[in-house]
Amino acid sequence: MNSYIKILLSSLITLFPVINPLGTAFILNPFFENLSKNDQKKIAKKVAIYAFSLCFVTLLAGQYILELFGVSVPVVQLAGGILIGKMGWDLTKDDDKQPKAELASSNSFDHLKNKLFYPITFPMTTGAGTISVLLTLSAHNKGTTYVHSLINMSAILIAVIAMCVLIYIFYSSTTRITNRWGRTERNVVNKITAFLIFAYGLEIASNGMFNLIKSFGQ
Repeated sequence: MNSYIKILLSSLITLFPVINPLGTAFILNPFFENLSKNDQKKIAKKVAIYAFSLCFVTLLAGQYILELFGVSVPVVQLAGGILIGKMGWDLTKDDDKQPKAELASSNSFDHLKNKLFYPITFPMTTGAGTISVLLTLSAHNKGTTYVHSLINMSAILIAVIAMCVLIYIFYSSTTRITNRWGRTERNVVNKITAFLIFAYGLEIASNGMFNLIKSFGQ
């Protein structure tokens, strides 16, 4: 029992800073600000479900899928970082030059439905860092028997479920917090978060490049 709780707590502590549901919710807020409360809850629910599905598949067969396509985790980090950086760059463009109707439609519920898995769930919410952590946790906590391995895996899954619940809570409520600010304050926050998305993408891409170069030297 002590071992199970230890795996659960270590999984929670390791996953929380990688997924960072609160910080990512504020970063993604520009996508959600034109949605109604019900639409935002629907989107938050779907993102949480997609995030759980991605984590579940990663735990079960992530290593085998990467090996099947001949892709390493550093390459996933590099590609995911480039995609996140591009998203941040697009968000830094001056929105005032776009018609308001166009801006509203670009962040509408119907438009965002096509972006829920990519790029909002992957790589923004659960990206290469999450995949890497889950692969490490599953490899580190393999049991001596098949049943023991399943028990350890269930502890990691409970931690994943907890993260997905936090994703739903924060993703469905951040707009209500930011809507209390004025339009100028929201624009400033949106520009800052767009820059942070761009910087976050560069950070992931650079880590992937570093790990890739490092792997060549081994």
